[in-house]
Amino acid sequence: MAEAVPAAPEHLASPTLYRPDASACPHIDRGEVLRYLGYTGQDIDGELAARIELIECNLEHDIAPRGIWRAFPVDARGIDASGNPCIRLVGTTVELQGRDIFRHLKDSTSCVLLACTLGMESERRLHALGGQSPLEATVLDAAASAYVEAAVDQMDAAIGRAARESGLSRNRRFSCGYGDCPIEAQDAIVAALDATRRIGLTVTPTHLLLPSKSVTAMIGLFEGMEPAADARPSCANCRVAGACAFRERGTTCY
Repeated sequence: MAEAVPAAPEHLASPTLYRPDASACPHIDRGEVLRYLGYTGQDIDGELAARIELIECNLEHDIAPRGIWRAFPVDARGIDASGNPCIRLVGTTVELQGRDIFRHLKDSTSCVLLACTLGMESERRLHALGGQSPLEATVLDAAASAYVEAAVDQMDAAIGRAARESGLSRNRRFSCGYGDCPIEAQDAIVAALDATRRIGLTVTPTHLLLPSKSVTAMIGLFEGMEPAADARPSCANCRVAGACAFRERGTTCY
């Protein structure tokens, strides 16, 4: 008889919506905005600094991030069409292929899927500014990227607290496109979370998220001790480090 797959923790197995109110909205990290803009310690003139600050304030005031997360049992016994091990999330069509995500989740009992978006208003602002002021559009793009990452950080922290309440440890979050995990999996992740209906998140035919200022991610939950330090991310053991878009921009995927 096949070994049964453990169920996800009860209070993490139901969809949880992320809707921060004005007093709890994430704050945009100026350093992250500059990193997205490609700054590496150069002096910033007063006019540009003022533009960045105004755009950040308007984003935080006008746009509230929305998100959802839910845990699913992990089945690490699957084999993909090429005969390689893969991760399947029980009760969904999610099949995670690639050695990096397999190593990340193979010992976990369940996996939290999360999705977060700034919504279509951010998309409309990006398109409108793109034709009017390329400089401000570039700053807005960087600020919006930093804003959605700050929102995901809040979700990540809440998931960590919920895991600890269940006596579980967790590893870092991992997204499609990291290492050799294909972005095609985003279609099934969005479907598993019912994210189109719940937060307005869709996937394009090329598997990109729409609105573009959106993130999906996976977090493994474990019985007992926290995963070993050597399971943490490193460019040194990544198979795509030589052709990594993150490294080309002077950053990393973690």
